[in-house]
Amino acid sequence: MQIVGAGVRELRIRERSGAFRVIYLATLPDRIVVLHAFAKKTGKTAKQDIALAANRFREVQRIRP
Repeated sequence: MQIVGAGVRELRIRERSGAFRVIYLATLPDRIVVLHAFAKKTGKTAKQDIALAANRFREVQRIRP
């Protein structure tokens, strides 16, 4: 998900109970950071979900050693 930040990926899960997304960063050498996880309610990812993941990505970049 380049719209969130460099190296950010999206995991898509579909099952009978609905569709789910996990936005995460896995480019750090010692950890994987889950930026946001949510249930999908529409076909397009909501701007609020993208903004939340982007804000968390910036925070991880700021505190990264």
